[in-house]
Amino acid sequence: MTTRIDTRFAALKAADRAALVTFLMAGDPDFDTSLAVLRALPGAGADVIEIGMPFTDPMADGAAIQAAGLRALAGGQNMQRTLALVRALRAGDARTPVVLMGYYNPIYVYGVARFLADARDAGVDGLIVVDLPPEEDAELCLPALAAGLNFIRLAAPTTDARRLPKVLTNTSGFVYYVSVAGVTGSAAPDTGAVAAAVARIKAATALPVAVGFGVRTPEQAAAIARCADAVVVGSALVEALHARGGGDAKDPARAVTAVSDLVARLAGGVRGARTRAPST
Repeated sequence: MTTRIDTRFAALKAADRAALVTFLMAGDPDFDTSLAVLRALPGAGADVIEIGMPFTDPMADGAAIQAAGLRALAGGQNMQRTLALVRALRAGDARTPVVLMGYYNPIYVYGVARFLADARDAGVDGLIVVDLPPEEDAELCLPALAAGLNFIRLAAPTTDARRLPKVLTNTSGFVYYVSVAGVTGSAAPDTGAVAAAVARIKAATALPVAVGFGVRTPEQAAAIARCADAVVVGSALVEALHARGGGDAKDPARAVTAVSDLVARLAGGVRGARTRAPST
């Protein structure tokens, strides 16, 4: 089954450019502001939208995204409301791929079969579940694939040649390369090291390779876009939402402006970088 993710990456490959993938936490700082910001992302230049599922123990997330998750939870965000957020977003946008990203516990508590059915019905296209290794594919990965959802796996600087084939097994949609050994937003990526890692992954799979963790500026996004199929930005967007009063102040208009302005600049960097020679 072809998903919106597959369709979007095929179109971008034909256009010879990388994708800009944006991440924001569902319900941060509240449902209505979150929805307003998410609705503005495609118009600002986002090609794929990742939405965080708030969780109390986000071990792979840095301070900005941890704080976003706690704000969302304090405001009453839960799995039902996260799926409702996707459904509301999808009501006005039938094309932009939507990926839910987070941890297995909230899905397990919700119920895997129920979650997959409701996620598919809401308009979710793919999942990134950072704490489920390939050895646990029967828990969620295989049921998700059977339900028609992409299951996107993470690779990291510590993923060696022996481990990579296992990571790639059953992965679909794209591979998410974590550019730094650490939590989200913790350091800037080394573009030379990233290029070498992306080349190694691409030699092992035909799937697009997205790079995230630490990308904050249009210049960094452009550098990554020259070697990867997608650039993922999250912490910088969460920080922009709050730094300009769009977060804790709960002003939807300011939130939309703060995030959209940064997304537009990042999209300019990504779209100005050619990732590969034209196809023949």
